[in-house]
Amino acid sequence: MVSPYLTKKKEESLSLEHSIRKLFQVIYKEQHKEEKVNEDEARIKVSDLISKMAFYYEKIRNAVDYNEEHLHRKDAILRILKRQIVIEGLVKENKNEELASSLLVELIRAGYLPNNRVPESKIDEVAEVIEKHIRLRNSILPKFGGIGDISRQVEKVITKEKREIGGWLLGLMASEIESILEKDKVKEIVVSNMYEYLVDNIKLPTNFSEYEKDRELQVYLAIFRNYMKFDRDMLAFIVFKYYHAEWWMPKDNDISAIAQNINVLRKAIDHQLDHPLAKQLNKHIGRYTIYYQVLVDMISEDPAKLYETIKIKPDKFPALVRGAFTKRYEAARKKLWRAGMNSIFYILVAKIIFAIALEFPVMNFIGKNWNAMSQAVNILFPPLFLFFVIIFTRVSSEENTKKVIQGVSEITFVEKKRTEPIVLRKPAGRNHVLGSIFNLVYGVTYLISFGAIIYVLNKLDFTWITMSGFLLFLALLSFFSIRIRRNVRQMIIVEEKENIFSFIIDFFFVPIISVGKWLSAKFSHLNVFVFVLDFIIEAPFKVLVGIAEEWTKYVRERKEDIV
Repeated sequence: MVSPYLTKKKEESLSLEHSIRKLFQVIYKEQHKEEKVNEDEARIKVSDLISKMAFYYEKIRNAVDYNEEHLHRKDAILRILKRQIVIEGLVKENKNEELASSLLVELIRAGYLPNNRVPESKIDEVAEVIEKHIRLRNSILPKFGGIGDISRQVEKVITKEKREIGGWLLGLMASEIESILEKDKVKEIVVSNMYEYLVDNIKLPTNFSEYEKDRELQVYLAIFRNYMKFDRDMLAFIVFKYYHAEWWMPKDNDISAIAQNINVLRKAIDHQLDHPLAKQLNKHIGRYTIYYQVLVDMISEDPAKLYETIKIKPDKFPALVRGAFTKRYEAARKKLWRAGMNSIFYILVAKIIFAIALEFPVMNFIGKNWNAMSQAVNILFPPLFLFFVIIFTRVSSEENTKKVIQGVSEITFVEKKRTEPIVLRKPAGRNHVLGSIFNLVYGVTYLISFGAIIYVLNKLDFTWITMSGFLLFLALLSFFSIRIRRNVRQMIIVEEKENIFSFIIDFFFVPIISVGKWLSAKFSHLNVFVFVLDFIIEAPFKVLVGIAEEWTKYVRERKEDIV
């Protein structure tokens, strides 16, 4: 017999946050909007056949460059602008409309923009961006010319500064052009929601109010750094607009004022990009990035169905979050494997070139015989190292999944909204004596780590040249392993518990990884494949593609005349 004292458990009533209702509406509208095509509107069209040549070239170009995939279009814009303005600009003067038209045509050929979909009016929009950036560039760079009678050392410094500022200005131009090409209403509303929610919930301690004036900007930058995955150029452009709101329609005196204070402006922007709050904010906003990404995945699958489910059976929401998070996590694992294979390819090709160009000639010159063991280790170590890195990449635990469910519920429902603010801690200060001691100990770890590896390699009869190659690629692989695991590791929001094993790994590998990071930064500027493609092959290749395009148009016109 059922006890008369038992009552049916009342289902929890949950109400959606206003901003999340708006997110539902935007996603639903975007999915159901009709693509209205104005047949009378002129659009940029290129030959499909010729475009395939440029498309496959771009694939090859990106295969030898290890920048992130979502940045490829922005990087392509920057590359094209460098070629048009810096290189071709030395021999001819192009009008802004010609530069804009050529840029958009190349982006369409390379597959970064859809063919026969971009209206020709977009040329004028891009030309306006180019025009004001060229005006700023022409107000700044000529100041570095006419150096006159100065020492060679000073001339080198001035030339280097001119090159750096020129590259920085091109980065801003490419970032603004990318911003007008990329109009994603869903991402825009997510960024707006994240900012509104987090800027209200992230606070500074009372004894750390010196950065209060930067707090809102830093929250905004952290959202674009973590959710939008913007690179430094794109983040710099955000801060540039923050300091110069008049940039959308600058007058001559506005541009003159920017040009006169360009060094002060650059320092101010760099300060914001390297702000003391940035690391803490990245950690907190990285978690909320996962929450919003999972929520967008859930809504995008079927907005109407999810809305009804939340309304009628809100208790099913945690299971839906679990399913969406699992899908995203598995996709990240697959991407990890693809990135691992690409890195192995890159390292192996570089290793082969290094061996042919340096190891073989030096070994023959010193008359040293090849050792089968050392060569086997040299060849097999890179793929095995990355394989084990991927295999042992930390996986999501049940505790982690529960944290994600809790976080998604927090941003979705009024009743689940956090009640306590996220209070940033003041960066720990360290006196100079203790800092010097730690720096000395950290320097000793370099000697221990690399000394231990050299000792083992010496026992395996490595020569100094093969040993140098092994250490070089070990450092690069260690850093690459961090980069390719980033997407998976970002989904693990539960703090990793420290143990003696992790302490030993960090002790030995952090110095190696830091060297790999330094080498990677240097090699990104000295990438032989990228240099050959960008400065030797690309310019004549694009000329040939353009001639082929014009030829197809000519043949089509002759055919129409005959018919």
